[in-house]
Amino acid sequence: CVLDGDTVARIGGDEFVVMLPGLHDIDHAAVVADKIIAAIAAPCHIEGAELHVTSSIGIAIFPDDGAEPDTLLRNADIAMYHAKQDGGGRFSFFAPAMQEAASRRLAMGAAIQRAIAGQEFVQYYQPKVSATDGTICGFEALIRWPQADGSYISPSIFIPIAEETGRIEPISAWALQQTATELQRWQHEGVPSVPIAVNLSALQFRRASIAGDLDAAVKRAGIEPGLLEVELTETGLMSNPGLAVEILHHIHELGMSIAIDDFGTGYSSLAYLKRLPIDKLKIDASFVRDITTDASDAAIVLAIITLAHILNMRVIAEGVETGEQVAFLVKNGCDEMQGNYFSKAVTNDEAIGLLRRGPFDLA
Repeated sequence: CVLDGDTVARIGGDEFVVMLPGLHDIDHAAVVADKIIAAIAAPCHIEGAELHVTSSIGIAIFPDDGAEPDTLLRNADIAMYHAKQDGGGRFSFFAPAMQEAASRRLAMGAAIQRAIAGQEFVQYYQPKVSATDGTICGFEALIRWPQADGSYISPSIFIPIAEETGRIEPISAWALQQTATELQRWQHEGVPSVPIAVNLSALQFRRASIAGDLDAAVKRAGIEPGLLEVELTETGLMSNPGLAVEILHHIHELGMSIAIDDFGTGYSSLAYLKRLPIDKLKIDASFVRDITTDASDAAIVLAIITLAHILNMRVIAEGVETGEQVAFLVKNGCDEMQGNYFSKAVTNDEAIGLLRRGPFDLA
C-alpha cells in the first residue's frame, strides 16, 4: 500500500504508524489510508477459518498538525480514536476540536479517579411501579456525582468516560456493594422487601467472574439473592453472545432476575434472546415518550410487549412522564412502569418513605 521511501512501523500492540514523507497532496493520504483499510479488511484464512480484521486510521499532517514527532503522533492517535468511535473501518483527519475533546476527556478521567478515591459518588433509587395495582415492585439503583456548587454531573457524561479510561470497575463494584448494603438495611428496619436493580457495564459483563462478584455481595450483606436484579444493555449482551449465555445462566442459577435495558435501541438477536434466561425487557424511554401521539412508537411498544409475553418475560416501560402514557401502558398489558410521573430518583431514606406510603394511583 505504500511506496519506496515510506516507513511502516509497529509501535506496540496492534498500533502501527505509517510515515509518508513524499506526500504533496493531502488527498493522497486519504487514498493510502483507504488502501490500507481495504487490504487489512480482506479475509484471512487460517486453519480452515475465515478471519476478518477491521482497522481505524488517524491522519496528522506536518507541519499543520504538529512540527514535532511527538505532537504528530499524539494528534494522529486522537484522530484514530475518533475513527474508532465512528464505528471503525475508516480513517479520520485530525482537527483542533478533537484535541479539545481529548483534553476534556483527560480532565474528566482524572476527576473521576479523584471522585473514586474521595468517595464522592452517591446512589439514588427510582421506583418501578406495578401496572396492575400501583404498588412499588422494585427500584433501580442510579449513580449520581454531586459537585461542590450543588449541581450534578450527568451519568451520561461520566459513565462512558469511566468505561473508556478503565475506571468503571471500581465504580460498579461500589454501586453493587452499596445496593446490597441498602437491601440489608431495609431488611433490618422491616421495610417491605422489593428487589433493587443494578446496572452492569459491558466491560463488567465481559468478565467471567461477574457472577461470583454478585454472589459475594449478597452473601456479605446476608440478603436473599432474589432481592438483587441485574440490568444490562443489548450492546453489552451481544458483544460476546457465547459468553453471555454462560454468564447469564450462572447469574440466574444464583436466584437473581435479569433485565435487558434500553430494549429496541441496540442490535438484538432474537435467536440468542430465546436462549438467554432473561426475565424482563425494559422498553427504552425514546419509544415511550410519544406512544400517545406517534403511531410508529405505539406499534413498537405493543410489539415489544407481545414479544416479551410470548417468551414468558415481563415488560418494564421506562421514562413514563404523563398520565396518558400510564393509561396506554396499563391498557396494553405492560407489567411495570418507571419514570418521573411516579417519582424521580430519590435518596435511600426517601425510597423507604415511598415504600411505606402505599400504592400510586393509576387512574
